[in-house]
Amino acid sequence: MENVHLVPESENDDLYSGYDYNDPMLEELEEDPEFQRIVRTRYGQRPPLPPGGSGVPPATGLARKMTGTTMRARMGTGMAPEAGQARPMTGVTAAGFSSVMRGHKFDPLNQAAASGHSATSSLEKTEETPEMLIKRMEKKVNRLVEESAHASAMGDYQTALEKAKEAGRRERMLCKQREQASLAEQLNLDLTYCVLFNLANQYEANEQYSEALNTYLLIVKNKMFNNGSRLRVNMGNIYTAQKKYPQAIKMYRMALDQIGEVHKSVRLKILQNIGSVFVKMGQYADTITSFEHIMSEQPDFKTVMNLTLCYYAISDREKLKRCFCRMLQITSGAEDEDRYFPTMEDDPQQRLLIETIKNDRLRELERERKATADKTILTAAKLIAPVIETSFALGFDWCIEMVRSSVYVELASELEITKALTFLKLMNIPKAIETFKDCNRKDSKMAATAATNLSFILLLEKDLQQAEKFADSAVALDRYNPHALVNKGNVLYSRGDYEAAREFYQEALSVEATCSEALFNTGLVHKQMRRYGEAMECFVKLHNILRSSSQVIYHLADLSDKMGDTPQSIDWFLQLISLVPTDPHVLQRVG
Repeated sequence: MENVHLVPESENDDLYSGYDYNDPMLEELEEDPEFQRIVRTRYGQRPPLPPGGSGVPPATGLARKMTGTTMRARMGTGMAPEAGQARPMTGVTAAGFSSVMRGHKFDPLNQAAASGHSATSSLEKTEETPEMLIKRMEKKVNRLVEESAHASAMGDYQTALEKAKEAGRRERMLCKQREQASLAEQLNLDLTYCVLFNLANQYEANEQYSEALNTYLLIVKNKMFNNGSRLRVNMGNIYTAQKKYPQAIKMYRMALDQIGEVHKSVRLKILQNIGSVFVKMGQYADTITSFEHIMSEQPDFKTVMNLTLCYYAISDREKLKRCFCRMLQITSGAEDEDRYFPTMEDDPQQRLLIETIKNDRLRELERERKATADKTILTAAKLIAPVIETSFALGFDWCIEMVRSSVYVELASELEITKALTFLKLMNIPKAIETFKDCNRKDSKMAATAATNLSFILLLEKDLQQAEKFADSAVALDRYNPHALVNKGNVLYSRGDYEAAREFYQEALSVEATCSEALFNTGLVHKQMRRYGEAMECFVKLHNILRSSSQVIYHLADLSDKMGDTPQSIDWFLQLISLVPTDPHVLQRVG
């Protein structure tokens, strides 16, 4: 410490002295002509040098002040070292690869380029290659096709057609772009097929059949499309819509010849179309040939019903019977109802499973198929029963016996009810009553229906005792049957017990709020008991349901007259005259 000499501190020594000092020469820099000339030239407007670059500063009238440190840093070589690379100690380099990439820094995430540190990389722009342009154009075409299909699904066919046309124009531009870029071998056949097929569909949806046929023809005649021949079915559908049946059959048969045996379901659907066209042409023999082939391959209710209609048209009784028996052999796939009931009541897992599948989508599909099967069988039985035997009663009996021996045994009771109703239509009341009584004696689901009909018939026959008996039986079998409740109320009304009748009518309305019979009879009860206000409310509600019912309008007019509202009564009667202009009683009331 003896050899160390400290500089004495001065009282006027300031640590920040000279901090705000400005060189007077800088104030005259804007007026320096040489400096202004350089600023206006391209040399003065050049971009800044990249890091590590070297250059000579522009000459000005002002000499730059440099510290000793800066001077020492610039000494030693006439060239600035390259950034990121140290100066080699020798001119001899080793053979092999270097661990340091020449001219690049280790930047796997390309952070320097992302942050804009490199001025050169930020100015460079990637040029779009022909492949990138084609891919972008393909995306636009696909988007237009999707928009067209969505608009068609929403029912906006005009917009769908415009989108389809635009997709076709862009697809042609895409093909030209491929040819110009010498990429014709990369032709996207799937996209071309999709665009043309969608365009033809939209033409067909807009009923522009000529344009649709021409577009389909472009696809069919192009051998590069593998499944283009199937579109002859669509062309056949268009000819069918135009009622050009020979051309339609020709197209269907050409499509059938070009579709292999592997696609069995498609071939059968084409045969169904051929049979349907033959029906419209009245050629039942050819129709039967097509439908019989389908029945031998894969029978279904739609085909067997069409076949039944053909045999009915040519009055072939034996073929009708055989066809009905074949119909009963087709299963709907919903016969196993036991799987929806638990076999072990104490198993919570099984109960949970059954509750889950009881109302799922598959169960709904089973119900739809079951309803279709029941409706087809009942319709066929009603159709063939009057013609397959000498009388319709014998025909119904034969159908009922066939149904009872099949898996659709529950339809037998409904056929018996249909038989009784047919007797009613023929005004054969004794036979109808006898048939209904047979149904009522049987322990079946249709017993309540039979009792309801019996009560109604006997009430019309003025047999109040038997009518009340069967009405009570119908209510006991099904308390929530509004028609049975109405019949019970009608029996009480006929006996003059209006209050009890009104209670049954109200109960029927609580079960089914739109039961017009119960509402009408309730109005009659109030009118009979001189409760004109309540009766008017009932008939006004019923008028909102049945706008053109002459009976409802008559009671509204009569009630308005009884309540002293003559102008309103006349208005109702005038409406009634417009419905029944030749009714003398109405004309008398208005007069």
